[in-house]
Amino acid sequence: MRLSQSRHLPQRHILLPIVLCASVLLLAYFLGKRPSMMIVGALIGIGAAFVILQRPALSPLVLIVAGLAVPMGIGTGTEVRLGSAAFAVPALVLIWLLDSLRQRKLNLPSSATSLPLLLFLLMGIISLLIGTALWDPMVPRPGNLLLVQLAQWAIFAFSGIAFWLMAGWGQNEGWLRRITLGYLLIGGILTAIWASPARPLVLRLLAVEPGYPPLLVLTGALAAAELLYDRQLSTRWRWFLAAVLIAVIYQTFVGQRESVSTLVGVLAAGGVLTWLRFPRLRWAIVVLIIAFALSGILFPAAWEFAGGDSEWQASGGSRLVLAGRVIEETMRNPITGLGPAAYRAYARIKPLPYQNAYWREPLVSAHNNWVDLFSHVGLAGLGLFVWFMVEVARLGFRLRKRTTGFALGYTHAMLAVWTAMMVMMAFGDWFLPFVYNLGFPAFQGSVLVWLFLGGLVALKNMGEGETRGQGERETGER
Repeated sequence: MRLSQSRHLPQRHILLPIVLCASVLLLAYFLGKRPSMMIVGALIGIGAAFVILQRPALSPLVLIVAGLAVPMGIGTGTEVRLGSAAFAVPALVLIWLLDSLRQRKLNLPSSATSLPLLLFLLMGIISLLIGTALWDPMVPRPGNLLLVQLAQWAIFAFSGIAFWLMAGWGQNEGWLRRITLGYLLIGGILTAIWASPARPLVLRLLAVEPGYPPLLVLTGALAAAELLYDRQLSTRWRWFLAAVLIAVIYQTFVGQRESVSTLVGVLAAGGVLTWLRFPRLRWAIVVLIIAFALSGILFPAAWEFAGGDSEWQASGGSRLVLAGRVIEETMRNPITGLGPAAYRAYARIKPLPYQNAYWREPLVSAHNNWVDLFSHVGLAGLGLFVWFMVEVARLGFRLRKRTTGFALGYTHAMLAVWTAMMVMMAFGDWFLPFVYNLGFPAFQGSVLVWLFLGGLVALKNMGEGETRGQGERETGER
């Protein structure tokens, strides 16, 4: 009996390695003749899908890796080029739906943030339809504009979906802690390399620059907050996060000192973390800032550090002119806007003068997320977006009262990131990239900010689940 089993087992087990080896050789042959990053990316995606179907909790890590380190770009026949994160988000939605079917339960995140976010996304579609119906016949309409507008709306939708997915994937505090440390490990190493002489060696291997301002803010805020609050961190992790924080500070004040967005974002995040962690220093900080401001030292020093008059001439003044043109054209329909990504067509119908330059057919980008949103979705959509962001902040402040350790650090980090994003939006399309400007390449990084903000909803639902479970146990004991 044993001999019979030993004869059949090797044949069955040998077939799988043979099939795998043959498949690898065939793929190597075809890729060698016709190398394609699309095929490689598809194969990696299929492999990741099989893993995630078995372990859905790893889904956030897939989006993190896709956003940071999968440099795949696919053209669309327009100026829009899609990156790996743009494919990862819908793929993860499909996997989430398949997992829900398998469990016969649809886990939808419960939060006050969901309604305004859903309405904001619906407003994007409404603005697109109204903008198309009311299009000025005197303004040439590009033939591919509808595709570009849908791509702009996809940036809105995929950002919101990443927020919801993180909220829905949430299992327990330990899970969120592992996801956060996983991000800090990947993003921290890339940030440290980016700040080192080895930077040119990894440039082509990355999907987005680690020096991308929102990523610097996210990485720095999470690293600082966990150093301040997470007492379970080992000594090795503390040294690592300290090194990551040093790399972020170096990039901000040395490597990218002329990037006002980076300076403002990191300083805003650091200020919020300091304010929340050291309440006894609040008045001292306020008095110190006021004293420097009244002395006439603070603002001139900050102005010169950020580049001074030369930086203003090269970038600052022109941005105000561009934003003014976008606002001027959007006043055609300020309530619902011109529609996603439509303002460029309107803004180029007349020349744009600036100082000694005269731009005959300007390709306008506002370089301001608030102005972009006003033009994309009007005052109605902008109001819904502000409502959503206010609900996110309210959630963060409520969580402060009932969390400790890692969870409190995570909550404070997200409040710091929230503040930084609200400020940085005035200096560029960092949070919801304009498809004609930063676009999908920047979405690779901005989507991770949305992902981790969704972790606040996950924390809230974890706490409610524990409370319900404790109440049920107490009822059962009685």
